[in-house]
Amino acid sequence: MSTYDLVRPLLFRLDPETAHNLTLAGLRFLEKLDLVEPFMPNVPPLPRRVMGLDFPNPVGLAAGLDKNGEAIDALARFGFGFIEVGAVTPRPQPGNPRPRMFRLPQAKAIINRMGFNNLGVHHLLANLERTAYKGILGVNLGKNFDTPIEKAADDYLILLDKLYGRVSFVTVNISSPNTKNLRALQSTEELDLLLRAIKARQADLAQRHGSYMPVAVKIAPDLDDAQIDAMAALFRRHRVDAVMATNTTLSREGVEYLRHGKEAGGLSGRPLREKSTRVLAAFHRALGGEVPLIGSGGIMSGDDAREKRNAGADLIQIYTGLIYRGPELVRDCVEALGT
Repeated sequence: MSTYDLVRPLLFRLDPETAHNLTLAGLRFLEKLDLVEPFMPNVPPLPRRVMGLDFPNPVGLAAGLDKNGEAIDALARFGFGFIEVGAVTPRPQPGNPRPRMFRLPQAKAIINRMGFNNLGVHHLLANLERTAYKGILGVNLGKNFDTPIEKAADDYLILLDKLYGRVSFVTVNISSPNTKNLRALQSTEELDLLLRAIKARQADLAQRHGSYMPVAVKIAPDLDDAQIDAMAALFRRHRVDAVMATNTTLSREGVEYLRHGKEAGGLSGRPLREKSTRVLAAFHRALGGEVPLIGSGGIMSGDDAREKRNAGADLIQIYTGLIYRGPELVRDCVEALGT
């Protein structure tokens, strides 16, 4: 039995968001005392080169757990091959009213409608200045809730300007279900305009900085084949550096009769696995290997990680599985991907 197996029942007695905040605070405290690593699994190396970056292993932490980059050094002790923080927006915003996160333990799932709650990009940058972590670090980018959808590109460009050269890569999040109209950016016309603006700015910044910082795009699992084909064509045309498949789902299939199963928001965890893997595999076929894929959604075991790889993922990310399984999941996934 791991240390997390002992701690999890105590955390699960608390409101999910309270437990989340308490866990981050606890990790920061233990990191200051240099007491995190003794409780962490020994994760073997499994190098991968993706997006022109060298990853020590292909298992990363998905955005959402550390929105403000407050516990990067502690989370690095888990053995992740890369860490993604955020989502961050140009200006601070409180997100949606609480309660806004719900556990569905019978399904090993979570529903959240956080709404990009964060302290803004300037606060994140201050935290990045303090971190000692030298590994691969990504930042998930979102638009402010009150920025009109037709002005969304402006928010992403502000964030790209401020973060360029400060981190390893950024991810343009156009798939959170908890910001009104955000998923409209996945439509062909809107996505074409957005990618055109972002790639032009990326090229300009690369020339000014003398270095290239990859830009990934995070997409939803609630896409049909026609949408996937249209988006894939745009990703190829604009030479997107990676596609993250996928974000949370609006579907409630399999959980609708559970307590909290009908709460509004995005569903993550085990019920998302099959849907996200289908979309991942469809993008793998549509992209023809031209764009790297990062698989996420419902990874609760090493077998699930291997399933994502077999569907076309070059890297994977975990979050909800970490809540239910703890740090041991990182080692399980790396070991499975090595076979």
